[in-house]
Amino acid sequence: MSTVLHDDVSNGVLRRMKEGGFDFTSFHPIEFYAIFPDEERARMATRNFRGESLHALVTERDDGAWHLQVSKVMYATYHGIGDFEHDLESVVAPLGGKLDGWGVTQEVKGLQP
Repeated sequence: MSTVLHDDVSNGVLRRMKEGGFDFTSFHPIEFYAIFPDEERARMATRNFRGESLHALVTERDDGAWHLQVSKVMYATYHGIGDFEHDLESVVAPLGGKLDGWGVTQEVKGLQP
């Protein structure tokens, strides 16, 4: 993903999160995604993402590719997300994978009856 495109996408997502009332003052599990051609390379990537605030999950996709989801508990900031994506890409790319975005669950308030 080009840096310019990444900047535009991340800025847009963070802006919509702010407009939706997202709590940027708290830690959140941010999910980062990558796609690999095979399970072995996806699992190799997980070795780089272990720790108290990290969790990695590998699953097979319907198209035969493999999906890596890395969850990191952190503040949802532009630079924090960008730095982690850069670190993730430095692991994923040499293994033949590609980044597939990031996301965070936002609690919707006021929908309870």
